[in-house]
Amino acid sequence: MEYVIAAAAFSAAFAAARIHLYILSGAVLIAVAAWLYYVYYKRSGVLFHPAALFSLAWVGGAGVSALKLSRLQADWVPVTWLCIFLAWLFFAAAFQFGTGLFGKQEKTREKAQEKAQETADETFASGESSADCCRRAGRLLTCMIAVTAVSAAAFLLEAFLLGYIPLFTKDTPHAYSYFHISGVHYFTVSCVLVPSLLVLYADSLKAHCDILGDAHGCLYGKWLFPRLICLGHGRELFLALLCTFLSFCIPLLCVSRFQLIFSVLLAVFTKGALSGKTALNRRQLISAGLLLLCLIPLYVGLSIARAHDVSYLNGIFEMKNPDMPIFFTQPYMYIANNYDNLNCLIRALPEGGHTFGLRMLFPLWAFTGLKFLVPSLVNFPLYVTKEELTTVTLFYDAYYDFGLIGVILFAMLLGGVSGLFFSRAKSARGPAFYLIYAQLCFYLLFSFFTTWFSNPATWFYFGVSMLIGLFLWRR
Repeated sequence: MEYVIAAAAFSAAFAAARIHLYILSGAVLIAVAAWLYYVYYKRSGVLFHPAALFSLAWVGGAGVSALKLSRLQADWVPVTWLCIFLAWLFFAAAFQFGTGLFGKQEKTREKAQEKAQETADETFASGESSADCCRRAGRLLTCMIAVTAVSAAAFLLEAFLLGYIPLFTKDTPHAYSYFHISGVHYFTVSCVLVPSLLVLYADSLKAHCDILGDAHGCLYGKWLFPRLICLGHGRELFLALLCTFLSFCIPLLCVSRFQLIFSVLLAVFTKGALSGKTALNRRQLISAGLLLLCLIPLYVGLSIARAHDVSYLNGIFEMKNPDMPIFFTQPYMYIANNYDNLNCLIRALPEGGHTFGLRMLFPLWAFTGLKFLVPSLVNFPLYVTKEELTTVTLFYDAYYDFGLIGVILFAMLLGGVSGLFFSRAKSARGPAFYLIYAQLCFYLLFSFFTTWFSNPATWFYFGVSMLIGLFLWRR
């Protein structure tokens, strides 16, 4: 049913755009994106459903862009419309196939764990002893300390070699862009994983407290901190919170708004993944909402620290209404212009200009150093509407490599993998699984922003997560 309604909505939006009814065109896509999210949420009961997040972000982002509120935006060619629709269609179809295929294999395991999960109050450690939970929490704390220490050391090395810290520069809009030493910066930004590790650490200790709390007279209901202190974990908790605090300091010193938002949302998604099919409770939703609200003043402050004032941003965004407030203009353009960059690629790419996998294999060229030895592997023109606005959509490189076929194949692969992770979410027990699953959900939610899977940092985070999983898994 959703496929028919989505196809009808895209057809209506395309027809409205052709006669320059841009507001109507955008409104139709935004409405169907919200409806698709509701359908997937209602069907599964999962707040952070991968297909729901992708539909909301990809189709809704296209609707935002279709409003055409900036002079930089041009009418999309028919291939652009087809590319956007086919990306959603084949992702959704592959996701449905993946959940059906892998979901059957999980039913037996889910039934066996169902009773244990009910008594464990949504912890991944259900069925384990208190010693197992405590040992896992200790190893998670070790991971937090190690990642924080490596990240801080890498940051100090970059600051020493480059001779500055971005936060303390003046009138330098691109200070963070230049704060980058090849090979080192991956370790600097690995601090974004620490808040999610805190969530996993607290969840593991919660299971430990649930088992031992009554025996030690620690009757504090759902309040975790007093119970941890009662059970002798106060010092460990302090170390975990200190690591988390330091992990937030590094994006602030780098004036990286993205890394700050990424770390917070990744922690929220990790908690959501741990909750399984049960939606976050009222207290958890309120806490997540307050946490996200706290990001607003930090985001504004970092924008000021990056010398991104109103006149600078308005000059770049070229809004049709120059009096539009910046708190609307900035997020609008960070969503909308990416689809126009995709349209720019589709219009400007010459015949025979496809790169046949070289763009999407950029992480391989980066990690092996081949990009320095063979520059022709990475030296391809970037087709964008304006030099300063270089963010693109998730499928930009897929089209650059293979055209519409590349978009379809990549959407199918991404949908199938997302379906596999979703099928395993309720029965998986390894914390690293939830850490990787949360990252996947984040990339789907921000599918309008950039080519996440052509970014070496994405695979670096996956690699660190898998190393953490191996460390936790060993006996």
